[in-house]
Amino acid sequence: MQRFHFLFKHSIIFFILSSGCLTATAKQRRSNISIGSSLSPIGNSSWRSPSGLYAFGFYPQSNVSGRYYVGVFLAGIPEKTVVWTANRDDPPVSTNDTLLFNSEGSIVLRSSQQSQDSLIADDSQSASSASMLDSGNFVLYDSNGKTLWQTFEHPTDTLLPNQRLSVGTKLFPGISETNPSTGKFLLIMQGDGNLVQYANINPYGTQHAYWASNTYNKGDNVSLNLDENGHLFLMNTTGVNIFNLTGGENPTKGMIYLMKIDSDGIFRLYSYNLRRQNSTWQVVWESTSDRCDPIGFCGFNSFCVLNDQIPDCPCLPGFVQISQGNFTSGCERNYTAEICGNKAIRELKNTKWEDVSYYVLSETTEEKCKQACLEDCNCEAALFKEEECKMQRLPLRFGRRNLRDSSIAFVKVDDATSSSPQAPFSVEGNKKELWKDIVIICLFVAVVILISAVTFGIFIYRYHVGSYRRIPGNGSARYCEDIAPLSFSYAELEKMTDGFKEEVGRGSSGTVYKGAMINGQLVAVKRLEKVLAEGEREFQTEMKVIGRTHHRNLVRLLGYSLEVSKKILVYEYMSNGSLADILFNPEKQPNWVERMGIARDIARGILYLHDECETQIIHCDIKPQNILMDENRCAKISDFGLAKLMKPDQTRTFTGIRGTRGYVAPEWHRNLPITVKADVYSFGVVLLEIICRRRCLDPNLPDDQVILEEWVYQCFENGNLSQLVEDEEVDEKQLERMIKVALWCILDEPSLRPSMKKVLLMLEGTVEIPIPPNPTSFLSAI
Repeated sequence: MQRFHFLFKHSIIFFILSSGCLTATAKQRRSNISIGSSLSPIGNSSWRSPSGLYAFGFYPQSNVSGRYYVGVFLAGIPEKTVVWTANRDDPPVSTNDTLLFNSEGSIVLRSSQQSQDSLIADDSQSASSASMLDSGNFVLYDSNGKTLWQTFEHPTDTLLPNQRLSVGTKLFPGISETNPSTGKFLLIMQGDGNLVQYANINPYGTQHAYWASNTYNKGDNVSLNLDENGHLFLMNTTGVNIFNLTGGENPTKGMIYLMKIDSDGIFRLYSYNLRRQNSTWQVVWESTSDRCDPIGFCGFNSFCVLNDQIPDCPCLPGFVQISQGNFTSGCERNYTAEICGNKAIRELKNTKWEDVSYYVLSETTEEKCKQACLEDCNCEAALFKEEECKMQRLPLRFGRRNLRDSSIAFVKVDDATSSSPQAPFSVEGNKKELWKDIVIICLFVAVVILISAVTFGIFIYRYHVGSYRRIPGNGSARYCEDIAPLSFSYAELEKMTDGFKEEVGRGSSGTVYKGAMINGQLVAVKRLEKVLAEGEREFQTEMKVIGRTHHRNLVRLLGYSLEVSKKILVYEYMSNGSLADILFNPEKQPNWVERMGIARDIARGILYLHDECETQIIHCDIKPQNILMDENRCAKISDFGLAKLMKPDQTRTFTGIRGTRGYVAPEWHRNLPITVKADVYSFGVVLLEIICRRRCLDPNLPDDQVILEEWVYQCFENGNLSQLVEDEEVDEKQLERMIKVALWCILDEPSLRPSMKKVLLMLEGTVEIPIPPNPTSFLSAI
């Protein structure tokens, strides 16, 4: 009996191996899948190729019971390997879902949770049959046997033999080995003949490339190809091989190959010997052996370090990992950064970061660079190299340790988090100081502080007025905590604006003029109306509070003037105008991806005002006109300080309340207390405008579409969301998510609206969003 089992087992293995060899004959064979065929995760879960080597269907999500993805995978080997995944960014499916080759000739996923099928594979023409080929290609055919659609033309992260990566096509790795969703890197075959790897950011540029074939302009219509012998090469449109990535191997029976871009951002060529028992995938070639090379391997505020060739992502000093257990997730402060004072500097030597400096000091020293960052409330880190100091705002990204690089990163931290503010930060950990050394250092510091206090006390007292006006540094204005923002004279503002000559905006709070500072920096000068009749000291105090609100999605307040009856504020100038200027102008409208980025920018800015700045600020007038766009179309909230400065009757509505018609939360009309949820309501309306590219009130539209929120809910209830974006191509799942977020925000009952933190999490897709009720249902019920 044992001998029988032994012979039977090895007969089966021999059959699989012999039928799995990728010969030319085998690749012509195909399975026949007819209309009406279906699969389920439990039971008949896949359609196999004739040899049984490849399969198309459900495969289980690693380490998660009862959750599945749809894709193509190697089923004829013990080490099941996925080579293609459908709808990879959608949530995994459950055991109750069905994969169906429907009567319309499309492969669809029929969910037990949703009424509408999800497309897996389709074409503009109806398919008559489908097949899983021995090459690993899943194909749809018409009635004449012509190929309509195939997985080989829609790769995800893998290339198989005889598959090519054509011009403009990208490969994206999964987030991790167990999560196939789109990861942090991409490989693209560019139209210029160059095969390049980038960090997956939008938009990406040459500064975000970390590997390239360097075949620029060496051929037309170049494609990346993999043959059966593991030969990975670039070929032009005439069939000429212009570049070999790998040399290939001698033909070996039973050997199969695949090329994959892994979750660590490196693309590799693998081999597997079908004839060898207990075989595993072997790396034949990889784009780089340095696992810190991929730009963005480590998340924000962390940097890549190799420990015995294994990458690690330690945080900046004063930061901790965002997600424990996921060392590439990035880092956040382990304290609340609200006040500019009480800061110290920690050093990171031999680290390289992306340079997004807002100010550069030339011909300076390390000590001056540290001091300049300490004195500048906007500076959160400074990059110093070769007598050049580059001021940065957080987050820092694309960091890595490079011992050959002489760069030093000076990171500003809370003084309470560092017992030795000027001590260099060590990745390996700070060594214990001897007790004697600590005593000596403490005594020395105490003496220095005492002498400094006595020596400079009088100096600071006598010259504080002049010291905060301008600090030398290529003529650029600078800021200090105690007096930020700057106090300008009326004569200076007149000179800046050429006599308030160029008006760039007018609103309920005042008129805005374009100006320029001495160093050429453009500014927006706003003359306020109906400001509270408070004294100079109170106004200055208020200015300091607003001046300390530093965030990349808030327009920065640079200064103010008190010399005239109408108080004046000076802001950074935003070159792309307001969100209204581009959103409601068909010639300037941003695309779907850009609009979703704008929505998240606005949410982050409001979240900062509500939860993260020194004193909570309710904006009270969130609208597209108050969302300004910088040169990179990054959205920034303006006028956020006016909520604290304006008179209670400052208004543009018919009710004498603060805010703008169409964006005002219902509680203003019902004499209820106003909370941060009023801003959440206004954001919801703005989000609907961003999604639909139209104003919240438009009397020129049909009656049922005049009020945007009513029309949107009607389309949501009827399952007709595509009507809201007309003919624009958008991610349907993302569209539904955005609509649900907006509908939750505009509920009449404030307590039912989510917080801005929850809103941001929903926008980013990290939390589930329940079905929202009718926005006015609560009001109707009472």
